[in-house]
Amino acid sequence: HAGNCLENTLEKSLQAKFPSDLKVSILLDFTRGSRGRKNSRTMLLPLLQRFPEQVRVSLFHTPNLRGLLRLLIPERFNETIGLQHIKVYLFDNNIILSGANLSDSYFTNRQDRYVFLQDCPEIADFFTELVDAVGDVSLQLQGDDTVQVVEGMVHPYKGDRAAYCRAANKRVMDVINSARARQQVLHAQTFHGDSLLTQEDAAAAGDRRPAPDTWIYPLIQMKPFEIQIDEIVTETLLTEAERGAKIYLTTGYFNLTQAYMDLVLGTRAEYQILLASPEVNGFFGAKGVAGAIPAAYVHIERQFYREVCSLGQQERVQLQEYWRRGWTFHAKGTRWPPRLP
Repeated sequence: HAGNCLENTLEKSLQAKFPSDLKVSILLDFTRGSRGRKNSRTMLLPLLQRFPEQVRVSLFHTPNLRGLLRLLIPERFNETIGLQHIKVYLFDNNIILSGANLSDSYFTNRQDRYVFLQDCPEIADFFTELVDAVGDVSLQLQGDDTVQVVEGMVHPYKGDRAAYCRAANKRVMDVINSARARQQVLHAQTFHGDSLLTQEDAAAAGDRRPAPDTWIYPLIQMKPFEIQIDEIVTETLLTEAERGAKIYLTTGYFNLTQAYMDLVLGTRAEYQILLASPEVNGFFGAKGVAGAIPAAYVHIERQFYREVCSLGQQERVQLQEYWRRGWTFHAKGTRWPPRLP
């Protein structure tokens, strides 16, 4: 089991014979991590109890799930109100950006996307600070399976919602603005310094890395905190796509916002959209209401395609469904290959 494997590996590292400064910080969603009698919280409790100074488990609770709503919505569906969905794994200067939450299926028969960034301290620092920031505005798991807020922080669902969101916005934006300032300085030193060296001279001097050839822009979306960077950038990209451009979009769950749908239908670029067929939807065959989820996505897909056809755009906007026997499909992302001169 993936969870036991992770727990055992962390325990071995933490109880190494030699003094270790290893710190383990785990950020989970409160609703998903607390569901059922056996869950992520109960799995991590032994680690937290044995190594309270080295292990931190933060449980993000959306400020939108509160009061009567929190009492009435069943455990299975309360995540629909809002959740923490960052999927990043950090190991020193190495980063994995993933769509996976470490459930068993992700290691066996689920098609997903993973981005591995090796030896990238700047990006590792940014995501470490981001996880710490979201952790600070989350509830902290205690050794007795209770939770507490960080000292001085507003409670996410018992405290004033507006005050909590303001505090959370400031904490996260401080990280984003700090990273932006660092990158501006680094950019100036790299490309506009008074004594720029050639790559060969830099390597010989040992004081400058080779000139970068890849740009990475982490995009953050936290609507309750009025942080909508991902939304703004995505809408900008879709808006600026011109005739002749070809955009590849893939999603396991086809539920584009109306704004995105309007942009896809209103621009002149070609779109190749890859979706999950009902049989490879993660909810296919589930019991109860969840079993109807694949059909709901098919309905949304059908409505969208009817609109495509009514506008005569079926040559420009094409939909394909992924199917593989015994597998589920969870990949997501947008790719816009540059047009070569």
